[in-house]
Amino acid sequence: MKNNLREEAMSRVMIAAHRGVSGGNIPCNTIDAFDAALYQGADIIELDVACSNDGKLFVFHRNMEPAHLCSNALLRDMTETEISELRYCNQDNVPTKNGVNTLDEVLEHLQGRCYINIDKFWEHIEPICDAVRRHNMINQVLVKTNANEKIFQQLEQSAPDIPCMVYVRDIDNVSLLLLQRKFNFVGVEVIFTSDDAAVVSESYIRQMHENKLFLWVNSIVFDHRVIIAAGHNDDISVVGHPDEGWGWLLDRGFNIIQTDWLLALKCYMNSR
Repeated sequence: MKNNLREEAMSRVMIAAHRGVSGGNIPCNTIDAFDAALYQGADIIELDVACSNDGKLFVFHRNMEPAHLCSNALLRDMTETEISELRYCNQDNVPTKNGVNTLDEVLEHLQGRCYINIDKFWEHIEPICDAVRRHNMINQVLVKTNANEKIFQQLEQSAPDIPCMVYVRDIDNVSLLLLQRKFNFVGVEVIFTSDDAAVVSESYIRQMHENKLFLWVNSIVFDHRVIIAAGHNDDISVVGHPDEGWGWLLDRGFNIIQTDWLLALKCYMNSR
């Protein structure tokens, strides 16, 4: 890790592990999942942040309590102490030893080991920035937000130095404008529903690279009814057609691929 994600992403294709690597008895968004991802060769760990009702930040995807904790209680309605007593369930809905980690615990554990993409950043901008600074990890973290003027203003005030990417859908009307803003804009997360979307055109990708901006793409499938990469995804790749999935994304020129099948993607890239 060079402590310069923008520079490194422009020099090679990087792999981001969606909520770490989970499966079997290892739940997602846990320190074990992050260690598994690093063991399999992840460059970037993607994680989600939620907040307790008394202001403590935890690594957890909001509203997933029933699926991941076998609980109908939401973290946002619970205290730090109550959350500390919870345990993740594995894929068979059996409780594991894994509790819900605080953001501070995860940052400390991953310090100096990989880049970290913090999702849901826009919901807790100031406390997340405080945590990143407290651990001296500005150059190790990438935050993400949607294209929202109010959030851009908050970034300029609270996080002008923390690397930030914005997600765009089919058309990008903001990137060139954001280069003039006073925060550390480094790239975009691209969502596209068809192969002829503007954000996957050769001219757009070339323009972004000329401006030293990286392109992040998701091959994950969190809901088969929601198209985020025009079908060039993990599912089609791991059932025997990786050239139509990961291969298409690689040939298009994306700099970072986020996946739920990290080792399979890495093996495929090595085979090319």
